[in-house]
Amino acid sequence: MSVDELNKPAPYKLHISDELLNLTKQKLQLARFPEEQTDVGDDDWSQGAKVKVVKRLAEYWSNGYDWRAEEARINAEFNQFKVKIDILDYGPQVLHYAHHTSPSPDAIPLLFVQGWPGSFLEARKILESLTSPPDASTQAFHVVVPSIPGFGPGDAPEKSGLGPKATASGFKRLMVEVLGYKRFVTQGGDWGSMITRSMALMYPQNVRACHYNFFPCGPPPWYKAPLTMGRLILSPYLYTNRELDSIKSMQYYQKEQDGYLRVQSTRPQSLGFGLGDSPIGLLGWLVEKFHEWMDVTHYEMSDDEVLTFVMMHWMQGATPGLRYYKMAFAEEGEASIRDSFKSYLNTPTGLSHFPKEIAMPPYDWVSWVANVQFRREHDKGGHFAAVECPELLVQDLRDWFSSEVVKKAMHGEVRPLRMSETSVSAITRRVALIYW
Repeated sequence: MSVDELNKPAPYKLHISDELLNLTKQKLQLARFPEEQTDVGDDDWSQGAKVKVVKRLAEYWSNGYDWRAEEARINAEFNQFKVKIDILDYGPQVLHYAHHTSPSPDAIPLLFVQGWPGSFLEARKILESLTSPPDASTQAFHVVVPSIPGFGPGDAPEKSGLGPKATASGFKRLMVEVLGYKRFVTQGGDWGSMITRSMALMYPQNVRACHYNFFPCGPPPWYKAPLTMGRLILSPYLYTNRELDSIKSMQYYQKEQDGYLRVQSTRPQSLGFGLGDSPIGLLGWLVEKFHEWMDVTHYEMSDDEVLTFVMMHWMQGATPGLRYYKMAFAEEGEASIRDSFKSYLNTPTGLSHFPKEIAMPPYDWVSWVANVQFRREHDKGGHFAAVECPELLVQDLRDWFSSEVVKKAMHGEVRPLRMSETSVSAITRRVALIYW
């Protein structure tokens, strides 16, 4: 497969070499495992992944898991391509993506972007529902699912500098210049929320509406939003139970769960020596995230599903996915992850809140930086919404992107939002929330 010419996609089929598969089996059979302490309960994950769970998965990976069958299913389910893109301020980079078109004449182009430790496979359960709805009156989509460079079959960057902001530039060129979608909508979770947010900031003429199931913004400065800050101070009395749970979830994440973030954003390569060489190491690192970030009361991944997700990072030695964190925090400017959730964006925005999501702050925080026109709270689901509760996410995408607000945005002119308008509209929302 040749992808030497810019903007000329070539069909792609996922394939992992027999050499790597054989080496993986050898490493699994030679693995050493830690011992659990005697006073730590069977369901206590406070020290990390449970040894018994990792042992069971490792045994199945070595002696039962059939990657070749899974590989064939993936290739049958996804229309995959690779294309070389000249990314603004970065240079040439080969991108992997899946592209599924709908027969509906009213289908909307939808860019679906996942995060870590996921991959393009997060869209697996929603593709058919989005492209081929049950009846003609239901909104359909042309779905594009790119791999973040270094995730799964996405070619790892050969040089530094490719974080979410640069990725956003590459994905915009994929949508507009390669696929011809001049106007489109986006869905993002985890890194996908940051990438698509950056896209909307940089290319509002192309990104006409956004949807997020993960929105990592903080509260506005107290001197700009005294009512919001007052509501936060009095949160035990003024916040809804859902908002209080969200705050607790974010606090728990910062206290107990963000160690991986600190390591991967500072010394990813040092970590990569272990996770990229040991399938057991990578398995334990990711299994803990799946358990902690999913709503395991309502959904539990099958062993095959876990191992297939792990394979998406094992196939390139894990380090490229870890290194993405380092690249992300090195970027600067309004569209960088440090600042992209601080300034107001007028692009029509929809939110889906799943109770086990690790970053979905109170609405009055979000509305300071986003033109929220749709929001829906669910009773189940977590960080991997498309995997855990695909039917809920699909319904939200259909309802939001078929709304009159989005229809007008898809066909109307781009109207830049002046700062004075931001202030007035934000203040209006603040006052409304006091009586809501």
